[in-house]
Amino acid sequence: MPEIAIDLTPETPDDGAVIDKLHERAFGPGRFARTAFRLREGVPPHPKLSYVARIGSMIVGSIRLTPIHVGEASALLLGPLTVEPAFRSRGIGLTLMQASLTEAAKIGHRLVILVGDEPYYSRVGFKRIAPGRVVLPGPVDPLRLLVKELVEGAFEGVSGAARGG
Repeated sequence: MPEIAIDLTPETPDDGAVIDKLHERAFGPGRFARTAFRLREGVPPHPKLSYVARIGSMIVGSIRLTPIHVGEASALLLGPLTVEPAFRSRGIGLTLMQASLTEAAKIGHRLVILVGDEPYYSRVGFKRIAPGRVVLPGPVDPLRLLVKELVEGAFEGVSGAARGG
C-alpha cells in the first residue's frame, strides 16, 4: 500500500460533529449501550490527549482519552479509537495511539485501560487484566479488558470499580 501523508493535530471543538459522524459510521447506534461508552458518559475527553488524523482537510481518524478512576487510582480510558473504513490497515490507528499515549506519559499519567482486541492493542503494550480485578459499569468480555502502564509498576495494587472522572 502506498504511504499516506497524515497530519495529527489535537482535537478541537470544531471537530466534534465530524468525529460524531465517524463514530456513528464505525460503531452504529449500539455504541451508546456499550460499557465503555457508559463509563465515558458525562466526562469530557482529555483535551490534550485527544487527536484527529487528517489527510488534507478531511478527518480520517480520531482517538480520545478520558479521565477515569479504578478504585482509588487515577487512570485514562482509551477510546473510541476510530479510523474511516476506507483508510483502515494503513497505520493511522497505531499512529494516533502512539501520539496520544506518548503525550499522556509526558504530562504525568500512569495508567490507561480500554476494552478492545488484545492482538491489536498489544502492539503498543496493552495487556489483559485478570478477570474481576477491574469492574466496569456494565457487561464486558474479560478477554477484552486491557491495561497499559505508562509508568512501570503503576498497575500494582490497583483494583476495584471503574468510574468516570
